[in-house]
Amino acid sequence: MRDYRSVADAVAADIRTGRLRPGDRLPPQREFARQRNIANSTATRVYRELALRGLTVGEVGRGTFVRAAPPPAGPALSEPGDSRVDLELTYPVVPEQSGMLANGLTGLLRPDTLASVLRPVGAAGTAAARDAAADVLARGGWRPDPERVLFAGNGRQAVSAVIAALVPPGARLGVEEVTYPVVKAIAARLGVTLVPLAVDDSGLVPDAIGKAHRKGPLHAVYLQPTLHNPLSLTMPEERVGRLAGMLEALGIPAIEDSIWGFLRDDVPPLASAAPERTILVDSLSKRISPGLTLGFAVVPGAVLGGIAASLRSSGLTPMRFALEAACRWQADGTVRALVRAKQRDAAVRQEIAGRQLSGFAVRSDPHSYYCWWELPRPWRADTFVAAAARHGIAVTPAAAFGVGRSIAPNAIRLGLASPRTEVLAQALSTLAGLARSAPDDLVTD
Repeated sequence: MRDYRSVADAVAADIRTGRLRPGDRLPPQREFARQRNIANSTATRVYRELALRGLTVGEVGRGTFVRAAPPPAGPALSEPGDSRVDLELTYPVVPEQSGMLANGLTGLLRPDTLASVLRPVGAAGTAAARDAAADVLARGGWRPDPERVLFAGNGRQAVSAVIAALVPPGARLGVEEVTYPVVKAIAARLGVTLVPLAVDDSGLVPDAIGKAHRKGPLHAVYLQPTLHNPLSLTMPEERVGRLAGMLEALGIPAIEDSIWGFLRDDVPPLASAAPERTILVDSLSKRISPGLTLGFAVVPGAVLGGIAASLRSSGLTPMRFALEAACRWQADGTVRALVRAKQRDAAVRQEIAGRQLSGFAVRSDPHSYYCWWELPRPWRADTFVAAAARHGIAVTPAAAFGVGRSIAPNAIRLGLASPRTEVLAQALSTLAGLARSAPDDLVTD
């Protein structure tokens, strides 16, 4: 049997020499297999390899085409420069994504349809959009009441509007002691005081909420119970139950950031255990694309009006085009297909990280798109970040996630989603080599 890479090399040569031109359609995979005298499974791997190399693009229902524009050049890992491997931002993209999304947008681009989808829409969206959103957000046997769904332009806007509605300026918001950096920026802009809450291997410690609340009232708690960013922790059922009980006893609402929950769709959210105390926020940016996204908030009836007013007054209501696109992507199965593809992709990238960083103190989850690396001595996080940058690799120090005046852990977060898998493997290998060397040998003027 011919190795699929050699077949992919031959097709790549045809593209490079112009025998296959930009926009040319490759034959269906079964026909390709017959032409090349290879197995159908080998043809599938060839087409996947061509897409990973950035040479082709697949369009659902139409086929596979030679890319009209060349892929961006990969960065050199041994030289500093403007071109870098980005292990900071985490926006997963799978090869089939563009083609799948394009099909859902086709119907919206007709002149008669476009006129209607460019009109404004409010925070409540439409009945059809709320029902579709409930299906998108459903996981672990839980499905939200569509009448409790509100929409924002993106997930960050949803978080901002909810915090603004629940926590007055100068008041206190409890957060995990290591948390999503954007929440720190939102709190600073709104004049909200962040109160760090202890975290252990099961996630946020419920008793820490009571302790902080006794020192000064907490107006709300922001947390990430599923695939916590950056720690990749997912709360076990017992911890979720204890947390729900604590919130109810104290009468404190929780803002549950569920942005990565789709990677663990077997796990029900905190909102299922404490529906009247939890505002769940989410978006399409990770499931679908950051370029055409939509924010969600599943809101208890008692605060539904206040949060809707916050979205309206802040100008954070959604674009109708994105709302209608999301409905179509949910109805035609695109959302589900992309979720499954990204779950598989995350698992592959975690396997790469496990191999390249074997022997180091790395905390992660097989379903996650990032990992938390406690650096070996004598490395410090700031020094390691600088050394990685000299090799064209961007990573995030623990200090970016810390809250309060406590000393940040000597750790970095690695986002695994952005580079191609072969670039990711090389970058992590480079970082492992750095960690095994002496800082003074590398960070010099």
